[in-house]
Amino acid sequence: MSIQSFASYGKVYLVGAGPGDPDLITVKGSEVLKKADVIVYDRLANPALLSKTPEQSEHIYVGKRPGKPSVSQEQINQILITKAKEGKIVARLKGGDSFVFGRGGEECEALRAEHIPLEVVPGISSALAAPAFAGIPLTQRKIARSFTVVTGHTIHNTDTFAGWNYYVHADTLVILMGMGRLPQIARQLIGHGRSADTPVAVIEKATYQSQKVITATLGTIADEAEELSPPGTIVIGELAAKSKQLAWFTPNSEVDFSVSNTNRRTQVVG
Repeated sequence: MSIQSFASYGKVYLVGAGPGDPDLITVKGSEVLKKADVIVYDRLANPALLSKTPEQSEHIYVGKRPGKPSVSQEQINQILITKAKEGKIVARLKGGDSFVFGRGGEECEALRAEHIPLEVVPGISSALAAPAFAGIPLTQRKIARSFTVVTGHTIHNTDTFAGWNYYVHADTLVILMGMGRLPQIARQLIGHGRSADTPVAVIEKATYQSQKVITATLGTIADEAEELSPPGTIVIGELAAKSKQLAWFTPNSEVDFSVSNTNRRTQVVG
């Protein structure tokens, strides 16, 4: 293909939407949404952010739903490539940060293979924001000098707990996409030697006005947090107990994040 053909391509921005509250998207991310021709967005990207987009922009929903028919990663890659080759400015809007369990690297590889210009706009990961909104510092002098972030879900769920014997030693362990496996997670860590009395916090829908926080111990958290549902963030370690002392966020159910221009959204189901 000629250099002139490449020059007619648009550009894809991988934009981290942040943890949920639309005010927590970065200034750069917000600016990209304001100029995008196409927004390809995930289930965990707050749809209220679509109100920032141009009136004539195209919205394509590609959210993955656990255990239900969803758009494949290959389909998403092709959507990005096709729209960019049409000369469009594409915002690939993902919950949290695109490069933290967001398959951003895979999408960048697909775009590079087609010589599509791209830019990554980092977002605030729920691995950081959820503990913060629950009053849990991930590190603190004399208590925790490091933190580890791990997924509680893998592609085929056959190797989810491979290497978890190492996570037992994490000062603060943050688990994303682990709500559905909370009982197994607790059993794995206790089985590898972590004390059943270790403090644990589970934050459901962090930063949203519907946020809920449950604190317990590793031995009791599966029962205590049974009422919670995804999306959720699990924090394990001594600092998880700080939530009772340092919690500052008071959800307000009367706040409404309304969306005024979703009429152009295109639902894509694989």
